Amino acid sequence: MASIYCCKECGTNLNLQSTYLYPPDFYFEAGNKGTLSFSLIDSSKFKFDKEDKIRPFFETVNYWGIQRKRTKIKCNSCGKLVGYIYDDGAPMTDSPGQFHMGPSQVVPRNPRYRFKTKALRIASET
Repeated sequence: MASIYCCKECGTNLNLQSTYLYPPDFYFEAGNKGTLSFSLIDSSKFKFDKEDKIRPFFETVNYWGIQRKRTKIKCNSCGKLVGYIYDDGAPMTDSPGQFHMGPSQVVPRNPRYRFKTKALRIASET
């Protein structure tokens, strides 16, 4: 039985597919508390706003990374913020990383689409 993910604000079906959903215990550098992460989404349902906060952590009140870039994901119908795109998804290559010490920021990574569970209404398809 598949789930249907809708915007909590306007009720629009966001066309998020469970087949692209990461397991809830999968580790990400940017965390996954209170969120659902997808490897692929239908970009026609969303607006994207780039957000780059490259500052030392002690200069910002809402710290989410020293040099982390992310993109806001907003519902195309109502404009409500539903999540973010991070660059810490699965590695794009099978490379063991710099100096063969495992994946790091040096290894190019796929985007991860992280949606806030508070912004989604999840219904079961019958």
